[in-house]
Amino acid sequence: MYSKAEKSKIRKDFWTVFGQYMKPVPSAEGTKVNWPNYKTGVKHLFFKMKAEQGFASIGIEFTHSDIELQQLFFEQLEEFKNILHSEVGEAWDWELHHVDEFGSIISRTQKTLPNVNVMNQNDWPKIISFLKPRIIALDAFWVNMKPAFEEL
Repeated sequence: MYSKAEKSKIRKDFWTVFGQYMKPVPSAEGTKVNWPNYKTGVKHLFFKMKAEQGFASIGIEFTHSDIELQQLFFEQLEEFKNILHSEVGEAWDWELHHVDEFGSIISRTQKTLPNVNVMNQNDWPKIISFLKPRIIALDAFWVNMKPAFEEL
């Protein structure tokens, strides 16, 4: 199949293409944004996009090592669940205290696109078409919701 270096290069190429594709898209506030490395401005809260072998996903993750604080952030986001689902136009999956691929406990809400492979360039348009409207919607959601999380 692919060597570790080849996989790394293909993934890097995908995110470069995605970034170039998204570059002309302004944020909800009209500013430039680095979409692949979106900064929420809130410590331990990330918008995560993944493109892997078998799936692509996008979500909001809380990574605080203090489980109680992580839960507080998660519960705060749950209060805005209807607004988030309305903004993204679909229901997302919610997981409190999930163990991630690195063994860390995180809490997250996400949407997954199954049966795509970032190693297959023919899947890139499907992956980009999945990620693009959702990261734009997350940005629009975040413009209004960020203050609620800055106060925590």
